[in-house]
Amino acid sequence: MVSAPDVLAGLEPAGVWGRFSELTRIARPPKQEAAVREHMTAWANGLGFESAVDDEGNLVVRVPASPGREAAPTVVLQAHLDMVCEREPDSAYDPREGRILVTVEGDWVIAPETTLGADNGIGVAAAMAAAEDPELVHGPLELLFTVSEEQGLDGAKALDPALVAGRLLLNLDGTSDAALTIGCAGSTHAFTRLRLPPEPVPDGHTPLEVAVSGARGGHSGGDIAKGRVNAIKALGRVLAGSPLRLARLDGGVSRNALPREARATVAVRGDEAFRAAAERELATIREQFAGTDDGLTLSIEPAEREDAADEAASARALDLLAATPSGVLAMNPALPGAVETSTSLNVATTEDGVLTLASMTRGANARSLDDAVGSIEAAARLAGADVELKRSYPPWRPDLHSELLATARATFERLSGIEPALEVVHGGLECAVIGDKLPGVQMISLGPEVVGPHAPGERLSISSTQRFYRLLGALLDDLSR
Repeated sequence: MVSAPDVLAGLEPAGVWGRFSELTRIARPPKQEAAVREHMTAWANGLGFESAVDDEGNLVVRVPASPGREAAPTVVLQAHLDMVCEREPDSAYDPREGRILVTVEGDWVIAPETTLGADNGIGVAAAMAAAEDPELVHGPLELLFTVSEEQGLDGAKALDPALVAGRLLLNLDGTSDAALTIGCAGSTHAFTRLRLPPEPVPDGHTPLEVAVSGARGGHSGGDIAKGRVNAIKALGRVLAGSPLRLARLDGGVSRNALPREARATVAVRGDEAFRAAAERELATIREQFAGTDDGLTLSIEPAEREDAADEAASARALDLLAATPSGVLAMNPALPGAVETSTSLNVATTEDGVLTLASMTRGANARSLDDAVGSIEAAARLAGADVELKRSYPPWRPDLHSELLATARATFERLSGIEPALEVVHGGLECAVIGDKLPGVQMISLGPEVVGPHAPGERLSISSTQRFYRLLGALLDDLSR
C-alpha cells in the first residue's frame, strides 16, 4: 500500500487524477461549497473560460469547441461539488476540514478512515480534465457544477435554467463503467416528531449512556439491499428489552447514508439486569446480520443525571422506532435484482424534549413510493407523533428512444465490443430534477466504479476510471461530428 501527499501522481489519465487529488484537499460538505466553487472559478479564469453562478451557488463553465467542431450542439457535463463527510470516530482525518487520507492499493484509490469524495469528485475532475485535454475533440461544452446534491438535490432544484443552454446532458455521477444509467428512483423525506416531555428522574434510577457503533453504513439507496445494520434501529432494539426513562436518542449523520452509530441517554432501574438484557439483544442482532455486517459493538457507560421522559412515553418512543419501516420494501419486477421501493431511517435527533426521526423513502414506482410513506405516517399516528413530508424529486423515467442514448450505446459498443447494460438506479440522480428545468433535454449518466460511497473506506477503481474517461472522450467526439 502506498500513502503519501502525491499518492495519485503517475496514475493515468493524469489530468483526471491531478484534478481529483486537488479536490480531496478541499472541504466540501453540502451547503458549504464556497471554497471549492472558488477553486473551480479560479481554474476556469486561468484557462480563459467564461463562468457564471446562479443565486443558489451552482456554477457553469463555458468551454469553446475544438477547431472545426464549432457548429456541433452544446453538450452539458454535469457533476456535483459536495460530498458526504463521514469518518471513523477515532480518525485524525476529517473531510469536513479538507483532510482525507488517500491511499492506493492495487487497482483501488481508497480513503481507509473517511469518505473519499469520489461521489462526485471524480465526475468533477473528469469534466475539468476533458475541458483542458488538448487531445480530446469536442463541440461547445457547458460544465455544470451543482451544489448540495447530497442534501436533497437542493442545488439542482434551485438551478436557474438560464444558466444552461445545452440540451444534451451527460451526468457524471454514475458508479459503474459497465453500464449506462438511464433512470433513477424518486424520493420523499419524512420527519417524524414525538414529544418526550422531560421530568426529574426519581431516586433509584441509574443514568447510563448507551451506544451502538461499528455498523458498515453506506449509501441509503445503492447499499440498501446489502443486508447492513441500521444502527438507530439496532439501538432501539437494545433499549426496548427493559423499562427505562429516555432522555435523548441520537444517531446518523446524513439523510442519504445508512447510520453507522447511535447513542442514547437513559435512566434504568437495575443496572445489571439492563446490561444483561442489552448484551443478549446485541448478540441476537449480530447473529441476524452475520456475514453482511459483523462489526456492531455496544458500550454502556455511566452518565450525568438529567431529566428524562417517563416510562410510558419512553416505551412509546421505542415502539415508534420499531414500527418505522427501514429497508427494502419491493423489488423491481422488470429489472431482476433491482430494488423498486425502499425506505431508510437515517437520522435521529433529540432537542428540547422532541425526538425527530428522519427517513428517506425511494421508489421507481410513484404509487409504491406513496404507499411506503403512508406506512411511516401510520406509525406516527399510532404513537401520537407529527409527520412533516418533503417531496424531494420524482422518478427519472428512461427515454429508450433518445438520440443521445443511441449515440452513447454505439460509442460504448465500438470501444468495448459489447453492448452496454442499461440501468435504472435506486439512488437519486440530479437528472430527475434537471429534466424538469430544461425542456427537451436528453440525458444519460455515466461514471467509473465507486464502491462504498457515503461510508469510510470508500474506494474508486483506477482501471474503471481509465475506461470511463476514454468513453467520455469518445462520446464527446461522436456527439460533435
